[in-house]
Amino acid sequence: MTMTAALHSPAADRNKQVILDVLLKALPRRGRALEIASGSGQHVAHFAAAMPGWQWLASDPSPQALASIAALWPEGLTPLQLDVLQSPWPLPASHQEVDAIFSANMLHISPWATCAALMQGAARHLTADGKLLVYGPFIVPGTPTALSNEAFDADLRGRNPAWGLRSLVDVQDEAKAAGLRLVNTTPMPANNLMLEFQRSET
Repeated sequence: MTMTAALHSPAADRNKQVILDVLLKALPRRGRALEIASGSGQHVAHFAAAMPGWQWLASDPSPQALASIAALWPEGLTPLQLDVLQSPWPLPASHQEVDAIFSANMLHISPWATCAALMQGAARHLTADGKLLVYGPFIVPGTPTALSNEAFDADLRGRNPAWGLRSLVDVQDEAKAAGLRLVNTTPMPANNLMLEFQRSET
């Protein structure tokens, strides 16, 4: 009966392996990780199965998403109800300090304030060498935006004026204000990017 609560995202099925490939290259073999806005839970379940040295904590503000995560990973995952705009984040003792924070496809389907909140939360909870990895479509100034991304952006803004694809420069500015710097940008399929942030050097 639990499985009936599981949501399904075709996009998550398509991109979970290519995202995992980047995580395996970017991260060490062991650590603690937090996923922000886990949605259906397809990503975190896939990552946890393929990264046995990592302790993953999934999170989402939606009760429906939390039920889906638990259904996809019935072996004991207890997802956390967390809205990135909460301050402080209500993280358990096991994940007050984490080696990685991952978020996919959140910034363009939430208000712009979530970007600053994500960066500030990452700065509070990442270890000294920890990484924030952010996946999704972005507008890169000076680079032509794919027609599919332009159409997607228009569709998002039509549904909610507070949504829309974010400028990579604006995202970097919010990261810098929180004490993080962009250290790597990986092109991904379907005109997406993986952004990798770490603490700024002092």
